[in-house]
Amino acid sequence: MMSWRQLELHPRIISALHKAGVRSVRDALCMSGPDLQRLTSLSASDARRLLTAAALLCRPRRPLPVLVADESGRRLSLGCPVLDGLLRGGLPVGAITELSGQSGVGKTQLALQLCLSVQYPVCHGGLDSGAVFVCTEDVFPSRRLQQLIREQPRLRTDVPPDVTSSLRFGDGVYIEHAADLASLQSCLKRRVRLLLARRLVRFVAVDSVASLFRSEFGLADWPERNKQLLMLSSMLRHFCHQFDCAVLCINQVTDIFNNSEEFMGPSSSSVCPALGLAWANQVTVRLMMRRLQGTVTKGEQGSALRRLDVVFAPHLARTGQDAAVWREGVRGLEAAAETPG
Repeated sequence: MMSWRQLELHPRIISALHKAGVRSVRDALCMSGPDLQRLTSLSASDARRLLTAAALLCRPRRPLPVLVADESGRRLSLGCPVLDGLLRGGLPVGAITELSGQSGVGKTQLALQLCLSVQYPVCHGGLDSGAVFVCTEDVFPSRRLQQLIREQPRLRTDVPPDVTSSLRFGDGVYIEHAADLASLQSCLKRRVRLLLARRLVRFVAVDSVASLFRSEFGLADWPERNKQLLMLSSMLRHFCHQFDCAVLCINQVTDIFNNSEEFMGPSSSSVCPALGLAWANQVTVRLMMRRLQGTVTKGEQGSALRRLDVVFAPHLARTGQDAAVWREGVRGLEAAAETPG
């Protein structure tokens, strides 16, 4: 167990850690900067300095990015050429992608869209398989899914109509509910694994990964929370590698304290993804969806303006794309196609 004696930190910081019961370096890395500030009453700069020093101790050599999804790698299309352009084709197959954002921004809708996209043939950006959607917060939005199914011909104009009409989308989406962490682990180990092993699905969505950890663990329970987070991420990575599938984990967000820069989110955002560095180190791609000021219109439809940002990925630039939510789904905005409201 690495101790604070191995770091050159101000005695004030070490004293605050001891008073808060943070006994080791790894314990601190299980928490985000805001969580550390709440627990220890440290300033934003002290928390940032602490986490930076702890991370350098655990990984003394600068990591080199590995392109797990290179230019020839497979992708799962988002069903929108503009958003696929942002992600160089879509979500990488064989990796965990995280999508974070505030409530109501469109995260679940994008996950539903991917549940339909995966069912298309490979030549049209799919994986010719089904999807499993694991709900941990709300009831599965079946009405919205049925609407997206009806609107597929309008969304996927790049696909021949006979291909779209031949797919039985509703039969290819498997729905699971998990009310607590034990139920989630059981669901993944048994039912989801079985669906993957039988090649019935090649896309797994968990909505959301943060809700159960936030409800079951307090700030003082970070060692056990970290252990459970690592077990969950290990299982999901195993699914990716063994069954050659894509995994999407939806995450919640937390407020940033005192304009702290240590939050691994878009620089212009006032929130950061939940679960801290311990979870951030387990995902390959981190995306963040947020609302912008203004609205856009298309015909008689209107939508609040959104933006999908790439926070980090080994094969992508840190950039973003404006988007909107229409009846047919989430689409990236092309300036000539939509008019700001």
